[in-house]
Amino acid sequence: PYYVSINQDLFLEASLHSSDPWLQLFLHTCVASPTGHNSTTGAYTIVKDGCVKDPTYAAFYSPHRHTLRFKFKAFQFIRSNPVVYLQCELVVCRAFDYSSRCYQGCVKRSKREASS
Repeated sequence: PYYVSINQDLFLEASLHSSDPWLQLFLHTCVASPTGHNSTTGAYTIVKDGCVKDPTYAAFYSPHRHTLRFKFKAFQFIRSNPVVYLQCELVVCRAFDYSSRCYQGCVKRSKREASS
């Protein structure tokens, strides 16, 4: 466990360990939940489909494509134990592949039109 105070900046870094220098990381989804189970029930979304949902989230520059750095403010779920579990999904892409998911950025899903 990593201990932080409520409202403290929580800095995170994810790195891809590969000998291929032409790979890069993209933060696709990141959610916090009150339990360690892989469940979205009661979860708080920080990033979804590459779109930032938490106003305290900030990305930071990294000199390496294979390293991702970001932060958000620590919080606690109401009426829950003080533990928060973080689950993030990262995408690995070829650098400079402009058709890859890494270069699409925030993707807002369009709603389908309801037919009569």
